[in-house]
Amino acid sequence: MTNRKETTTLCSMKNKQASIQSTFYIKGMHCPSCEILIEKRIIKEPTVNMVDTDLSKNMVTVEHQQDDQISAKYLSKIFKEDHYRFSNTPFHKNTRIATDSYCAVSKPKSPFSVLFIAGLIIIGFLLLNKSGLTSLVSVNTTSTLPIFLVFGLLAGFSSCAALVGGIILSVSRQWVGNYGNSDSTLQKLQPHFLFNGGRVLGYAFFGALLGYVGNFFRLSPLFTATLVIAVSGLMIMLGLQMLGVKALASFQIRLPKSLTGHIANESNFQSRFAPALMGALTFFLPCGFTITAQALALASGSPATGALIMAFFALGTIPGLLAIGYSSVKFQSNPETSASFSAIAGYLVLFFALFNINAQLSVIGLPNLSDVFAVNSSYTKSVGSTGELVSIVNGQQIIKMNASSSGYTPNRFKIRANTPTRWEITTNNISGCTNAIISRSLFDGQIDLVDGTTSVKEFTSPKPGVYKFSCWMGMVSGTIEVVDSSGSVGTAVNTAPVESGAKGCGCGGGGGSGSCGGR
Repeated sequence: MTNRKETTTLCSMKNKQASIQSTFYIKGMHCPSCEILIEKRIIKEPTVNMVDTDLSKNMVTVEHQQDDQISAKYLSKIFKEDHYRFSNTPFHKNTRIATDSYCAVSKPKSPFSVLFIAGLIIIGFLLLNKSGLTSLVSVNTTSTLPIFLVFGLLAGFSSCAALVGGIILSVSRQWVGNYGNSDSTLQKLQPHFLFNGGRVLGYAFFGALLGYVGNFFRLSPLFTATLVIAVSGLMIMLGLQMLGVKALASFQIRLPKSLTGHIANESNFQSRFAPALMGALTFFLPCGFTITAQALALASGSPATGALIMAFFALGTIPGLLAIGYSSVKFQSNPETSASFSAIAGYLVLFFALFNINAQLSVIGLPNLSDVFAVNSSYTKSVGSTGELVSIVNGQQIIKMNASSSGYTPNRFKIRANTPTRWEITTNNISGCTNAIISRSLFDGQIDLVDGTTSVKEFTSPKPGVYKFSCWMGMVSGTIEVVDSSGSVGTAVNTAPVESGAKGCGCGGGGGSGSCGGR
């Protein structure tokens, strides 16, 4: 990732004898993709040896032979359809030109329709994840490979699309700069094919590693939460960029320059295949579906089986993710719809980013939006909880809870402080999100749940207060109220209440049921 203040230089192997350097000012540059387009076009001129663009200064330096036709007038002519103008002197600030080129960020003609469409998509996304349809497909260590394919298909249209689909939307405009100079839809879809192909190969490779290392390898919840928050923060910047925030116009996702070389050079392997590498690295961006498949690859104890599990899962995600990529290509290639699509995509990227961050706040022990909205609402009443203290058996207070793909019931308990505690969790069709419980304020690590069994966690209850627990993704949560001998709660590190019931895994909020993929 870089705020591309540095320049890029594109050179050719042409004869550099009797050459001169000319500097031109450019009107109409909007983003680093403009640099790429201008460099690639100018370097094709037979008498040009080198092109060096600088977005921050809106300038281009061209090294060319003395007797050629390179001039501001000539460059303005060949870039007329792209709406770039060239001059030997700086442009005045009030100079205006048409800005409907592929990389210009224009305002949509109907902001209300943009918000309406984006809202419908978001509502549809939330309803799909709360419908429980994803729990109809259950995977375990005995599942066949076609089941993992179907499991991946659900992931591509469900909660995993919030992160990976959001990334695709946020970088699609930048991919146009490298691949969008052709009228062919297949050519424009090339980075999306590379992205999904890289996902399949990367998932197979890392799946084999998981199968090899077995139980010795696990990403901690804190690490994955931090990773998701960091990626979501960058998604927010890209979403604002897509909405036309000028301060972020030069921000671009790209690999370090030492690895990619000159990004505008089509012969550079790493710059052209960067989408494939990005696709492979999405293995480390967890959602409930992905973690479920990864856990089963880990449990397989076989590199071959682990590779096949993850490869078939990634294959299943292709239709959903490719549909997102296809829509971005078709809408952005049409000047009449490009501005509207960019705005809709920008709002969706912002939603997905905030959705991801909100869920991860619970994982790292911080209140999220559901806690804020639940403070003065009736949702603070627990599902299945009477508000009475749990019973004591053989000197231990017993917490009994059920876990399923739709959440945890009951999700609120009242216990005594400084007392040996036994937490019994009975599972039935748990999902990739609800298959583990964490509570950094109550105990270290996590409680791993196995479907169809009762998992037990024993600990000594802490000082009085209200303590939050959640699934490892932070999307399904509850509270344990610890009281002293007088029944007083007092104050604790994590005092935020939660809303009623288990939040739909993949929705990041709201009461009722939901799913993040059956296990």
